[in-house]
Amino acid sequence: MTYLPIFQLDFYLFAFIAFILFVLIQIFYLFFIHVRMAYHSTSEKIASSSIPISVIIAARNESDNLYENLPTILSQDYPEFEVIVVNNQSIDDSGWLLTAFSRQFPNLRVVELGRNQHLRPGKKLPITLAIKAAKYEHFLLTDADCKPSSSQWIRQMSSHFSSSKHIVIGYGPYSKNKGFLNRLIRYDTAWIGVSYFSMALAKLPYMGVGRNLAYTKPVFNSVNGFKSHYGLPSGDDDLFIQEAAKKSNYTVNLDPTSYCYSAAAPTWGRWIRQKSRHYSTSSRYKLIKKWLLGIYPISLILMWASFVTLIFNGEYGLFTASIFIVTLILKWWIQGRCLSKLKEKSFIPYFLFWDLFYALIMPIIYYVTERQKLYRW
Repeated sequence: MTYLPIFQLDFYLFAFIAFILFVLIQIFYLFFIHVRMAYHSTSEKIASSSIPISVIIAARNESDNLYENLPTILSQDYPEFEVIVVNNQSIDDSGWLLTAFSRQFPNLRVVELGRNQHLRPGKKLPITLAIKAAKYEHFLLTDADCKPSSSQWIRQMSSHFSSSKHIVIGYGPYSKNKGFLNRLIRYDTAWIGVSYFSMALAKLPYMGVGRNLAYTKPVFNSVNGFKSHYGLPSGDDDLFIQEAAKKSNYTVNLDPTSYCYSAAAPTWGRWIRQKSRHYSTSSRYKLIKKWLLGIYPISLILMWASFVTLIFNGEYGLFTASIFIVTLILKWWIQGRCLSKLKEKSFIPYFLFWDLFYALIMPIIYYVTERQKLYRW
């Protein structure tokens, strides 16, 4: 078996050319996209921000989550803020609970949205009503099932606003629990985070997460809110960011004190329904962002497939293996650093497994949701 192959015009030559192409695509993602997050500084000093902030929460039948999480938000260490909770057509005890909280916390404001069968599902109308009711022009959005990781959450997120930065993209991980499903959901969330943070830093913003996102009223008004995609149940975070985020008016916040944690879906069915809402907006993405998001997993799978095809060939085996190992080391180094930034170090030792497994399973999840049209809220 020789190290350098003798190139002959046959099947294995075409397989090798394909292998090199897929390796180069992976290298492109590493050094032009993911490296930006891997070496992005998260040690920015918290500014003594005094910008008044309106925290917005759209809640529907969330009495248990409001009871658990709302006091942590209302008790944030920040000089001037209000918390607006839109009680969106709830039929549980949310109304009574919010009334009780409003007596204890004067910075809590409640907007009641009565039941109406003609209202569209989703958070867009509640968020819009909250923005109209807000006293301040800087908004910080989260969900009722989210708990900030620290008392400095508002301070951390608001400190990233400036005269030129009107959007702050934060991170919303899921809490760690036992079981394979929980690990898959946490990896899914972490990898999506790696993707949207890296692309935002590469001047290609395509989404944030509605459970930890901040922006100003002028930015919201500049794109007429959610008007262009109001008919979709989702899109208040990704489609909004694609319209509102320009090359210089946004920033990202990777500091762990700015995270908002929530509980992961306990069953496969609930997680698939959750994913279906996210996928419902994918058809509205710009072509270049569709390609960038789709080519990575396809090229990864094909890189592995072409490697397996070549590894047992006497002419190409050693040379192919050397290139493959170097590529995996680079992926482990750069993408592992990205996961480390998001405090998901437990995935790094087995990252190469998760990387390939995730690329294989997510098209299946997408196909299932498309077939069943699980776009319920």
